[in-house]
Amino acid sequence: QVQLVESGGGPAQTGGSLNLSCTASGDSFSMYVAAWFRQAPGKGREFVATINSRGSHRGYGESVRGRFAITRDNTKNTVYLQMNDLRPEDTAVYYCAVGDSAVSTAGNDYDYWGRGTQVTVSS
Repeated sequence: QVQLVESGGGPAQTGGSLNLSCTASGDSFSMYVAAWFRQAPGKGREFVATINSRGSHRGYGESVRGRFAITRDNTKNTVYLQMNDLRPEDTAVYYCAVGDSAVSTAGNDYDYWGRGTQVTVSS
């Protein structure tokens, strides 16, 4: 069992930056693929970014590529999402997820989820 706790969300201005963190309990974090998803009000879940267990391979959703960066520190059981050049359409609840399958953009491939952190970008 893995528990995930996200932090770092909050309000931001258009063009601003936020850095989200997701810290995992347990001692198997370094074996898991990690990802960030988001869900805006009235919309479905959207893939944001993923990173493999060693941090050597990353993937991004089209809407955030070039603006967001996912990294991880396995010594701290933490995965990060650096968000730059924020836009109002980035407003959403951001969820961290981990799983033991291959890197994937599909939420169903992830086994454990955090409760989310709200990001609100104003113009």
